[in-house]
Amino acid sequence: MMLLLKNLLFTLVVPGTVAVYVPLLIARNRSPASGPLFAIALAVLALGGAVYAWCVWDFAAFGRGTPAPIDAPKKLVVRGLYRYTRNPMYVGVLMVILGWALLFRAAALVIYALVVGACFHLFIVLYEERHLRKEFGSKYDDYRGRVSRWLPRLRR
Repeated sequence: MMLLLKNLLFTLVVPGTVAVYVPLLIARNRSPASGPLFAIALAVLALGGAVYAWCVWDFAAFGRGTPAPIDAPKKLVVRGLYRYTRNPMYVGVLMVILGWALLFRAAALVIYALVVGACFHLFIVLYEERHLRKEFGSKYDDYRGRVSRWLPRLRR
């Protein structure tokens, strides 16, 4: 129960701020799209939210931790979406931001997504990958060799 509460609290504070509160602040006073664009935007928002939720579930159920660096999973999570990309949770958050950009037809939100994506990339390269290598050693090296950082590899 405590792990569920920690994951919920982290989600409300960090991804909630980055992917919901700030985008809605940026898009304030803009009317939402209608018709097919509205449906596409909702699909992107829902898919991004589902990706994030699946990753949090795997962090809690398998890794016994949270997305928060101070309470990271105790086991290397390489199942679920982590079989295809090493950072699906970040991809999910970016999809949510891009869903808002579509919904509100806001170029400012596309720029915001690019800035957030650059920050994610720097955090991953400068901190997260080094920490995972130190924490999980050759297991992480093997995983890194099999799975790409951002987009799934096309297999032959």
